[in-house]
Amino acid sequence: MLATTAARPPGGSGWAFEFKWDGVRAVVAVAGDRIRLTSRLGNEVTDGYPELAGIGALTHGRPALLDGEIVTLDEAGRPNFNLLQDRMHVRHPTPELRARVPVWFYAFDLLLLDGRSLLHAPYEERRAHLDELEPTGRVQIPPSFSDVTGDQLLDIARRHGLEGVVAKRRGGRYEPGRRSPAWLKTALSRRQEVLIGGWTVGEGRRARTFGSLLLGAHDENGGLRYLGHVGTGFSDAQLDQLMARLRPLTRPTSPFDENVPREHARHARWAEPVLVGEVEYRVITRDGRLRHASWQGLRPDRAPDEVVLPAS
Repeated sequence: MLATTAARPPGGSGWAFEFKWDGVRAVVAVAGDRIRLTSRLGNEVTDGYPELAGIGALTHGRPALLDGEIVTLDEAGRPNFNLLQDRMHVRHPTPELRARVPVWFYAFDLLLLDGRSLLHAPYEERRAHLDELEPTGRVQIPPSFSDVTGDQLLDIARRHGLEGVVAKRRGGRYEPGRRSPAWLKTALSRRQEVLIGGWTVGEGRRARTFGSLLLGAHDENGGLRYLGHVGTGFSDAQLDQLMARLRPLTRPTSPFDENVPREHARHARWAEPVLVGEVEYRVITRDGRLRHASWQGLRPDRAPDEVVLPAS
């Protein structure tokens, strides 16, 4: 179940509010001492996060299906998507990598327990069952609030450097595979999912990789529109990893369904637009470009056809 974007949290007593966690979505199936982690796109990722093997202790081995977020925490204890990048593409992480970039699972919904489906149960009932479980090890149950307003919780999120707030209709059922208005997300930072349609040739210390990535998103007719470029926010490791992913995707012509400005097209190398990334930006210009964009990372949990233009 996916959330719909809202400019501000809704009012009224029919909503509960949770913090928005900056990580990678996963559903966890538990049966005895066995677990299975599945990404939002349906890929099994269990082996990539071996430290989460103890999730079964949360339900004492009772059959269950949990929805939540895999996160990495920064020094202040806040989920940080950029740090998680070093884990997202590794199928069998080494002990050194696991120690350097540890992960946690934040369980925020319970879809099945003891063989009983909770999909049609209201959010309040699902949440009550979830709150009866006892967090353990690398598994946490983040709080849900119904005694504060969404604006109050958003202000708390702002002061603590969190990503935003998700409002959930207290009587709403769980709707798998749907972007539902029963879940409304309000983000504090402006972020946009993008498709990489090419790159510009790097210079100096970036001569081996690239200068910037050329970004796009689909319009309402499915055309790929140019959103601008991003040249900041990359670690050296990310530069090398992205270049390795882009080289096999090279194509002779631009994938964009409009002209790319000459200053970018002149030094461009074009790529099949299948890699999904995320950038943070300040504003959208009148000609539809992302201004002051900063790279946040690849989004392997997103499908290319999901990437659409930002709302005006």
